Amino acid sequence: MDRAKLLIVDDDPGVLRQLKWALDGEYQVILASSHQEALNLFSAHRPELVALDVNLDSEDRASRGGLDILDQIKANNGFSKVIMITGNDTKEIALEAIGKGAFDYYLKPVDIEELKVIFKRALYILNLEAENRRLSEELHDKFKFENMIGSSGKMQEVFGLIKKVAPAEATVLVTGDSGTGKELVAKAIHYLSSRKDKPFTVINCGAIPENLLESELFGHEKGSFTDAHIKKIGKLEAASGGTVFLDEIGEMSLSLQVKILRFLQERVIERVGGNTSIELDIRIVAATNSDLSKRISQGLFREDLYYRLSVINIKLPPLRERRQDVFLLANYFLNKYKEEASGKDIKGFNKEAKDMMDTYTWPGNIREMENRIKRAVILTQNSLISPVELGFGSNEEDLDTITEKLSLREARKNFETALIVKALQESKGNMSLAAKMLGVTRPTLYDLIKKYGISV
Repeated sequence: MDRAKLLIVDDDPGVLRQLKWALDGEYQVILASSHQEALNLFSAHRPELVALDVNLDSEDRASRGGLDILDQIKANNGFSKVIMITGNDTKEIALEAIGKGAFDYYLKPVDIEELKVIFKRALYILNLEAENRRLSEELHDKFKFENMIGSSGKMQEVFGLIKKVAPAEATVLVTGDSGTGKELVAKAIHYLSSRKDKPFTVINCGAIPENLLESELFGHEKGSFTDAHIKKIGKLEAASGGTVFLDEIGEMSLSLQVKILRFLQERVIERVGGNTSIELDIRIVAATNSDLSKRISQGLFREDLYYRLSVINIKLPPLRERRQDVFLLANYFLNKYKEEASGKDIKGFNKEAKDMMDTYTWPGNIREMENRIKRAVILTQNSLISPVELGFGSNEEDLDTITEKLSLREARKNFETALIVKALQESKGNMSLAAKMLGVTRPTLYDLIKKYGISV
């Protein structure tokens, strides 16, 4: 493997000789003793690392020595890591250089071993940033499809199937575990079809009580039941010309399944309490994480409806079966939430975090990954995210164990308590900072502290 290039800029020949002798075996060392020579050599070699003397002499009285060179280096190639070398009398200038984009500074007299540690850390961060840029470029150019991400063969097959299915009018059934992105598939089908300028309507069949779902879907006439004070247009009718996504279709009652089946066969509906047939032009995309074959055998799902829905069946793989997508997704979510975390310069994940993400089974799939990374961005005060900040601490139980032992309310309480305590520790009790880290207002934070009995 090629050695990294290191440009050393200092007007002291003794310092140049010392550093050349000490570092030439580990780096391709390039020496410069003046402002212009430094810029010429930087332009010619594009070194990964630059060791730059703050007090570099210049014939130009208006020049600020090393600071001016730093400005020009950052303007020409912001990726190189610049380490400022300074004496005690110019420490303040070195700190100013950090604000201008220098990676770090070091005080003379130079301790070679300590300087090597700084160079090694700078090179690690540089390589990490290069990897993140590569992933981002690949994501943009190759592996991002209608807000879905995947380089694995299974996801590329899914993308290809969506492209084929979208222009058609066939009903589509999307299956897969919870958190795999079924709604994104439905959106992709809609926005790649001729219906893209019409409504895209989402109806969660498992989240709406049965007695309300019928009215939600089909609408009702005035006076059709006790609280029907006015006529209501249902979501199917309101989505005319567009696409309706029926999520968790496996949870729909048998009586409503009959009505959906009739619509798919005849393309007409009747409002609750009405007797007029209304023709509709909508496309249905349904989704489920249930085993519909099993529900059919149990008498909970109509077989004829299943065949009507699954003219085309798109099965989404769980994240554990698409390992090569893990870091693409992790990098995407990291960049997404970094933008929301103003003032945090997060470079990526440390080796332990990468190893953990690579071997973890991701029972909650992409939704779990997004939540873990969002949490880590909120909590970290470092440039590299660790396993603990991702919720993989050695003292923490895995998600399956937690969900077996706790109710949803208890799990939420424990999770929120842990987040609040961590934020209070990181902010050293500063309520305003802790609230900002958690993405809530100060009054909300006080309410949560009181609710969970947290000792500040």
